[in-house]
This record gives sequence, C-alpha cells and structure tokens, in this order.
Amino acid sequence: MADDKSIFIGASRKPDDSYQRPEQLLLQYGNRHGLVTGATGTGKTVSLQILAEGFSNAGVPVFCADIKGDLSGIAMMGEAKDFLVKRAEQIKLDPYDFQEFPVIFWDLFGEQGHPIRATTSEMGPLLLSRLMNLTEAQEGIMNIAFRIADEEGLLLLDLKDLQALLANIAERADELSARYGNVTKPSVGAIQRTLLVLEQQGAANFFGEPALRIADIMRTTRDGRGAISVLAADKLMMNPRLYATFLLWLMSELFEELPEVGDPDKPKLVFFFDEAHLLFEDAPKVLVDRVEQVVRLIRSKGVGVYFVTQNPLDIPEKVLAQLGNRVQHALRAYTPREQQAVRTAAETFRPNPDFDCMTAITQLGTGEALVSTLEAKGVPSMVQRTLIRPPSSRLGPITPDERRQLIGESPVSGQYDQVIDRESAFELLQKKAKEAQEAEEQAQQADSGRSRWTIPGFGDDPAPQSGGRRAPAPRPSNRQTVAEAAIKSVVRSVGSSVGRAIVRGILGSLARGR
Repeated sequence: MADDKSIFIGASRKPDDSYQRPEQLLLQYGNRHGLVTGATGTGKTVSLQILAEGFSNAGVPVFCADIKGDLSGIAMMGEAKDFLVKRAEQIKLDPYDFQEFPVIFWDLFGEQGHPIRATTSEMGPLLLSRLMNLTEAQEGIMNIAFRIADEEGLLLLDLKDLQALLANIAERADELSARYGNVTKPSVGAIQRTLLVLEQQGAANFFGEPALRIADIMRTTRDGRGAISVLAADKLMMNPRLYATFLLWLMSELFEELPEVGDPDKPKLVFFFDEAHLLFEDAPKVLVDRVEQVVRLIRSKGVGVYFVTQNPLDIPEKVLAQLGNRVQHALRAYTPREQQAVRTAAETFRPNPDFDCMTAITQLGTGEALVSTLEAKGVPSMVQRTLIRPPSSRLGPITPDERRQLIGESPVSGQYDQVIDRESAFELLQKKAKEAQEAEEQAQQADSGRSRWTIPGFGDDPAPQSGGRRAPAPRPSNRQTVAEAAIKSVVRSVGSSVGRAIVRGILGSLARGR
C-alpha cells in the first residue's frame, strides 16, 4: 500500500473483475502536475480528497478550492460507513484507518474562513485587465496607470487607490497623451465603471492589506504533516472570473517567490485548481500563454499543479501535454462534443491491451477511474481501470459550528482579520489635490487684496520722509489752464466716438508735454 515514497490511490481491476494491483502516485513525480476529470457525480471530489490526504500525510502542504462545500469534511475524522468499509475490503485496504487532517480555511469574502487579500500592485495590469474584461485600448491605459504609479511613488494597494489614480489620469489626459500615447477620458471612464461593478460584486474585499503571505499556505504541523488550505469557493463561483484570476495570481506568486529546487524527493506544495475550465474560458492568448509558462516552469520550484474539470477538452493542448498524473472518471458520450472528449481522453493514455480505453471511459461506475501515473524515469504507466480508495476523513461537509471552531483554532487566527489601510495612492492624491486647492485660494486672495490702481508709477504711495512720516500728498488744484478749458469745451461739443477719440489723443499729448 502507501509508503513514505508514494500515495495509494486505489486498486486496479484484473480481467476476472477482482481488484488487486495497487495504483500509486510516486511522490518524486508529484510536481509533474496532474489532471482529474469526469462528469458530474462520478467521484472527482473524492479523488481530490484522497490525493490531498496522501500529500498531507507525506508532509506536503496542499491548497485546494472547495466549490460545493463537500471538501470541508477533510478536517474531521472519518466514519465507518458500510459502503466505505466495503470498498476498503474490495481493494484490500487493511487496515482502513480514520483520521482528521490539519486544515486552514480561507475565504476571499472573509465569511467562511480567514480573509485572503492581495494588493492591486501584486495583481498587476495583465491580470486586472483579464478580471475586468478590458478592451485592448483600455488595457493600454491600465498599463500606463501602473507605469505612472511607479514613476510617482504611488502605492496601489486597494480599489480606491486605483480609482483615485484613474481619476487623476483623466484630469491629466492631454499631458499624458503626449508622453505615453492616446489617453482618452471615455476609456478611463469605462474602466472606472467596471471597477464599480467589481466593487459591488465584493472584489473590494480581496484587494488590500494585509496581503496573503505565501509561507502561510506552505505550513507543516509538528508531527510533520502538510497543512491543507481549503478555499471556500461556493460564493466565489458567482463571480467565476474573480475566482480564476485569483488562482492564476496565486500560481504566479508561487512561481515568482519560491526558489529553484529542481526535482525534489517530494513536492514543496501541491495546488488543486477545481473547475479549471474557468481559467481558460474566453481567455486572451496572452493569458493562456502565461498559464502555459507558469505550469511549465513552476515544476522546478517544487510545486505540482493539478487541474480538476469535467472535460479534458477544457484544457489547452500545450497545458494538457504537461500533465503526467491522470485520473479519468466516467464521461458521457451522447453529443458529438462529448464523443470527441472521450476520444481525446482515451488517446492521451498509454494503451492497455486488456480493455478498450474509449469504451471503458463510458462504462466506469461511481468511484471508478482510469488511472495513469508517472513511473521510473518519468514514463507514464499503462492505464488501469481503478477503484478509488475511500477517504480517511469525513465524506461530506462540516457544520457551521465546526467550521467556526476550526477557524478560531487556526495557526493564522487574528493575522488577517483586520484590514490595514496605510497611506497609499488615494491618500497621496487627495493630499496633492488639497494642497493645489489651498494654493489657488491663496493666490485668489492675494489678487483680490491688491488695488486695481496700484500700477507702477501711478498711484503708488510716496516714499516716506525722514522720521518715518509720509510726505503729505499735494492737494489737487481746481484751476484749469486756458488750453485745457478750451479743449474740454471742444469735447463737450463733439458727439461722435471718433471725435472723442481724437480729443483724448490731444489731451494725452498735452499732459505729456507739461
């Protein structure tokens, strides 16, 4: 059965319909990634559960999403139910022990687990654009926003930071267009409206601090078991784009932060991506290329990525080719697309002369699967029709009271519960706007306090006399010269504007001549 170098998956069926040969996943190839597929209700969740149990007992931390809440039972001791005991006897699992596993519950909304947050800077413009489904032009503006934030020292931590920066960019659209290319206010406005929708959908809970530390999902217990991080995803699935973007961000963070380890004796972390089709659905090519790159290179970091989905066609061919450990549950073959999926799944296995793989996929019972794992030198094993072992932990969800107790006893309890809102782009831009407004008000007050007659040379106060007293201003004389009286008489007699202009010119020349 299982040893310190492998995980016991189940027993394969012999030609006489008995189950005897154990099927195992070698830990040294656990970071070569894997695939668990099958139609709804065929046992994918149980396969995920027993793999997570096996990795945990081997000292490998696990991160997985709980789509329906069924996986939460892995935190509690299993129970000896008749059908589970019967399956254990069929595959000669002796002894069939029950145990509970060290589980940390997480939730992007902070309701069924510890909150998970990431800063907008960590998410980056590419993933944010994917999350918001931006056009190419809008994605360009998003890249410009992050460039400006870097150049001007503006921290982007939460959604309000990004909203404030976009508002600032709209005000400076003409200036920035000259430096970075066309920046239009309508495009900025469209991004702001999308941000508002995200905020209403609860994404604001995800962006901020304290951000998730990768070390907290790579914990091991004192007895050497790997902690199993379970992400509550039932509510998150109402916003599948956020779910897919978050898991891709997490994989990217693991890729960037973890050191190169080559091919270790066992993985440093195993990552299960349930409902994996959401990652690739309507994804632009640049994003699919990014996923392919991460999956291909993260193996050398000691991380194994296991995709869980209904249909193998949900996974792009370049990614599918890198998944060495495979568990294929039953598929239906009624429509042309379903028939193609069965054919694709059958062709990816190393053939077994004892049965037709394509036919077997459509005849598998609940809890049965076609299994092929990597053997010595990384060569895929011959596909075997396998009865999956029963789990050691509870089958099914835990109660709300049990969940609350486990969250309170968690090793990260209290570390992520309170939001930290330090000075960032929102506060700095507000401060700049306030300073600019105050400077403008001061300038306006200075202008209003200055007399409109204080023109140099005209109306200035005379210089003070010695002793600090000003010389008295000369009193104006009411007497007029003969010439001035004559001219004013002419002005009164001239009715046209031209005549008045001529007279003003004459008066000016006389005044200068005096």
